[in-house]
Amino acid sequence: MKYTYTAVFTKKGNKIYARIPDLDGCITTGKDLIDAMDQMADAMAAWLCTAEDENLSIPTPTVQAMIKHNKDDMLSLIKADTLAYRAATDTRAVRKNVSLPRWLSILADRKHINCSQVLQEALLAKL
Repeated sequence: MKYTYTAVFTKKGNKIYARIPDLDGCITTGKDLIDAMDQMADAMAAWLCTAEDENLSIPTPTVQAMIKHNKDDMLSLIKADTLAYRAATDTRAVRKNVSLPRWLSILADRKHINCSQVLQEALLAKL
């Protein structure tokens, strides 16, 4: 799933503190604004993946003009793609037992087709 939320960035000392007000507890820091934005994109994707996995309610994004913040804060839209995040961070292999017609299995073996790879590609295309 793809999501977009507003993040609030606050400079304190030599760090930038970041939070997504709509996502309770979704906070991080960075050494500068670019780093804080990158860290927030990662934190937000992780927060959303956890919510998806645990069937938690995912809030509708608040309109940016309605986000409460201090006058010196910076606001930015941050995007997260949980499917892409999972593909990049969860590379563990899982064994699945699938059934194929015998003739199809024989033909695939003769053509040196990796059925696991074909299944992965098909699932990615479908999802």
